[in-house]
Amino acid sequence: MNRTVTIEVKQLDRVVIRFAGDSGDGMQLTGDRFTAETASFGNDLSTLPNFPAEIRAPAGTLPGVSSFQLHFADHDILTPGDAPDVLIAMNPAALKANLKDVPRGATLIVDTADFTARNLKRIGYDENPLETGELDGYHVVPLNLTGMTVESVKEFGLSRKDASRAKNMYALGLVSWLFQRPVESTISFLETKFASKADIRDANIAAFRAGYNFGETAEEFSVRYEVKPASMAAGTYRNISGNLALAYGLVAGAQRAGLPLVLGAYPITPASDVLHELSKLKRFNVTTIQAEDEIAGVGAALGASFGGALGVTTSSGPGISLKSETIGLGVMLELPLVVCDIQRAGPSTGMPTKTEQADLLQVMFGRNGEAPLPVLAAQSPADCFAIAIEAARIAITYRTPVIVLSDGYLANGSEPWKIPVVDDLPTIDPDFTTAPNATGPDGKPLYLPYERDPETLARAWAIPGTAGLDHRIGGLEKEDKTGNISYDPANHDLMIRTRQAKVDAVARSIPPIEVDDPDGTAKVLVLGWGSTYGPIGAGVRRVRKVGGKVAQAHLRHLNPFPSNLGDVLRSYEKVLVPEMNLGQLAMLLRSKYLVDVVSYAQVRGMPLGAAELAEVIGNLVEETEGIDDDARHLGAAAAAVKHGEALVDQNGHLKPGMQTGGAR
Repeated sequence: MNRTVTIEVKQLDRVVIRFAGDSGDGMQLTGDRFTAETASFGNDLSTLPNFPAEIRAPAGTLPGVSSFQLHFADHDILTPGDAPDVLIAMNPAALKANLKDVPRGATLIVDTADFTARNLKRIGYDENPLETGELDGYHVVPLNLTGMTVESVKEFGLSRKDASRAKNMYALGLVSWLFQRPVESTISFLETKFASKADIRDANIAAFRAGYNFGETAEEFSVRYEVKPASMAAGTYRNISGNLALAYGLVAGAQRAGLPLVLGAYPITPASDVLHELSKLKRFNVTTIQAEDEIAGVGAALGASFGGALGVTTSSGPGISLKSETIGLGVMLELPLVVCDIQRAGPSTGMPTKTEQADLLQVMFGRNGEAPLPVLAAQSPADCFAIAIEAARIAITYRTPVIVLSDGYLANGSEPWKIPVVDDLPTIDPDFTTAPNATGPDGKPLYLPYERDPETLARAWAIPGTAGLDHRIGGLEKEDKTGNISYDPANHDLMIRTRQAKVDAVARSIPPIEVDDPDGTAKVLVLGWGSTYGPIGAGVRRVRKVGGKVAQAHLRHLNPFPSNLGDVLRSYEKVLVPEMNLGQLAMLLRSKYLVDVVSYAQVRGMPLGAAELAEVIGNLVEETEGIDDDARHLGAAAAAVKHGEALVDQNGHLKPGMQTGGAR
């Protein structure tokens, strides 16, 4: 039916949208295109792809549901959002799998085509939830998206099966209309993607436009929404995922060092995209080797470093386990090597497409003997670029393997990234040894491969084949300075302590940890690492919004820790450490600094939520400050903050009529 009333345009400051359907319904592509439209419009954004590990999970089943969540706003945001304001469900399984996350009052756009008795029974519905009243608390828009898609592309002569595959583009067009997204980039994308298949190209474009036009004319929608562009620092921006940022950062690090980059890697979820992206960048003196296994990959990378390149290897937790012996060899050889661990839920194969940060203790200690090495962790998708350059700097400057920790949340998620000016990036000096660095007993020039820089303790690095600089390498213990094989007990003790001192020396070249404590009177510090940065930041904002005083700090250097970390920890009465593991950083902090930190640990394969952290932080602030007021509940009040509006008064008391159920 055509519209007979004027469309109202409602201003919003932020929106969370989730597309959900079968893993073959193109939900990741749909979300990616909506993200591209949103990025080009100028909103700040954060995304959370969530999909099964199977290449093609069983259609119409709960385990087979794939989703893509996007949070976009007219201001700075930190997370993909705890819960969607709009859920687009392409079948009954998508509705059931995601409904638990959707707060009452949200909008459900549901494709009714597959709501048959058979499909409903398969996922445990005895009756159609669209007809039973189960969804009465939501704004439900039931539409036969599949049928409307097939009708909109019938002129192209496709089979019903092929025609229905364009339903994701129909849904994308409808939601693009609803939120006034620019559409030119999606049309250009479809023209390029399906350039060799004219009928598929034209059908997808037609479906996309039909969905957009349906929103314009249908009476089901009386309101459109507008989220204005965010205010950002001047510069050129692009949307970037963590894995893409990591790839670009590795190339930038090698370029700033004037070295070729050699990646040795074996494909593994969620790290494979780094291999894919680097393979496209040969023009930047990048060589990629898809090895036959994890051990071969790291061996090739370490060999490249011996040859004078920046060797890099990428993997996830299971692969890091396999690489551990060769990483230990890198510690003994004292050669630059960047090891990227894109963490996933474990142990063993675990849940390959779900996120976790439970490899910290593995990368710290998961090698035989005393084999210390620096460990870094990215805090956001865009930060993966900077952390890769920092890893290259440390590896090259200190002649050591360096492990970079990312995770599936950062790897697949995306956010706006301000493209840096290349000349502003730090330069890295490989400082190759090109001539003998000592004089032998006979007075002749001599090369000592384990002669060290007095400040960094880095050993000399000579490219093989350099005249007069031949030397021996291998996994057996080295004699100090000469690098000859040595079994001398005193020498072994010296070399063990020297390698540890070299890693400890890295702390002198990293910045002190910065604490965000607005007025300096907080008694509680929330300390995080890795991808918890966004959820912790959002949780802290909520607590402050309702009057709570809390400080925040975040670690990017995990070994060695920043030199002032101990003093910072001891300056607060309570230190809360949220992690997606069972308290690994908390254990390290307790053992090193003897501070009884409070651990908040969740391992659900999903990022921590801002609302849950706000409640935990708020409760700890109340406990620490001795607040005993039945009317004031900082935790519940902070969790209830919604769309930037505090649901409490200035004293932290819940406003009349405000409820905390369903808070985001």
